[in-house]
Amino acid sequence: MLFNKLFIFELANNHNGDLQHGIDIIREISKVAKRYDFKFGFKLQYRDLDTFIHPDFKTAEGYVKRFEDTRLTNKELKTLKDEICREGFIPICTPFDERSVDLIEKHGFEAIKIGSCSFTDWSLLERIAQTDLPIIASTASATLKEIDQVVTFFEHRNKEFCIMHCIGEYPTKRANLQLNQIDLLKQRYPNIAIGFSTHEEPYNVSAIKIAIAKGARVFERHVAMGLHNTYSSTPGQINNWLQSAKDTYSMEGIENARCHINNLIELKRGVFAKINLKKGEKLNKDNVFYAIPCRQGQLTANDMSKYTEYIVSKKLKAKEAVELKKLKVRNLREKFFEIMKELKVIILKSHITLPEKVDFDLSHHYGIERFKKWGATILSCINREYCKKIIILLPKQKHPFHYHLKKEETFQVLYGNMDVTIDKKIKLLKVGDILTIERSKMHNFSSKEGVIFEEISTTDYKDDSFYEDKTISKNKDRKTCMTFKSDWLVKDDKKWY
Repeated sequence: MLFNKLFIFELANNHNGDLQHGIDIIREISKVAKRYDFKFGFKLQYRDLDTFIHPDFKTAEGYVKRFEDTRLTNKELKTLKDEICREGFIPICTPFDERSVDLIEKHGFEAIKIGSCSFTDWSLLERIAQTDLPIIASTASATLKEIDQVVTFFEHRNKEFCIMHCIGEYPTKRANLQLNQIDLLKQRYPNIAIGFSTHEEPYNVSAIKIAIAKGARVFERHVAMGLHNTYSSTPGQINNWLQSAKDTYSMEGIENARCHINNLIELKRGVFAKINLKKGEKLNKDNVFYAIPCRQGQLTANDMSKYTEYIVSKKLKAKEAVELKKLKVRNLREKFFEIMKELKVIILKSHITLPEKVDFDLSHHYGIERFKKWGATILSCINREYCKKIIILLPKQKHPFHYHLKKEETFQVLYGNMDVTIDKKIKLLKVGDILTIERSKMHNFSSKEGVIFEEISTTDYKDDSFYEDKTISKNKDRKTCMTFKSDWLVKDDKKWY
């Protein structure tokens, strides 16, 4: 990708109209650039002075005089361009008129720079857009509306381009650098590379650090030797500038991945067996404890997640460090992810408004692997002297036979339909139907197409569910507690839990 860690050296008119002086600058800057592992471009400026300057102002002072005094022939300009290529730079050029674009194509430049003064020169932009070259555009005094227009202009033409934050003050005082504009441009144009065209004092190496940290990836600086203006940098100053950039990148570290330099294992609590553990036993809060010191290869408290099962593969003695090599590990995160996606589908399809935030249980009576056949999702809205829950069954899911001694409950179907069996009698409930389950009544429920229903009851107690299948009551891990947040329904699925 061209627009990443690209450093552009701007020669402008600093060749002073002297071809050899321009070549010397290119060569000296090349010696510096070779010390750094960046992409480097070297940039010239082209003006067709015979047409660019109005004939009545050929002898004017200021910029006109400087342009005329530093005029080079087309042959000399081509010589500079060829020297740029010989030194290994990407040749870049700024045209200030349409004829100069013609010459840029003829000379074989590899990228075009649009100066801030030409940012909305639509005639020039139309000609530039006709080339096949990537474009770098400086914004300087352009308004957001104008930047929007130029961005749209190039996007509609499928151009590869970069937008540069730039301040049109030469040199730019520190207080006027406005580096927060980089943030603004990145936020407004997230799919476009953002750069920084600099005019600050040559000794300022702080601005490049800030620009890099803010996400700029293309940089431009004027270069010169001998007598020169106050915003151009000598080879030595360029070296300091590039070293500052290198230091900043080294501090930034790796991109698009999490780094792991030191996992602080010695400061983490290790997992130890609380009792003697046999092969096949599952680790849980009742049979392990956490303490220091922890050693390499040992399970840590940080590893104990509700989405991971640890099963003893070699027996452990009480107080023994639990090492990973003595465990069978089962990562259940993807299984939970699949369940959450299915829950999201039925909730969105039902158009039922759920609480903004509420705790819920995934009841997986025979293990999470069999949840889609045996289980339920239970959202606990209120549990006082009265209790309200919202229960979701996925299609073809069943909740096993059980009864309660303390609570009486009433079901009302909000979405879908369900079969409820009470004392071996099956009742079909559809949307709006209400059914009361008295205390001590053995019952179960299931749904062929999926259902969401409301359970209103007296106070719910954790020890008040008695299952027909006694093995369920012995399973201490039959519930996974989670928190439902309504914004999950509009987020990416991977942020669902």
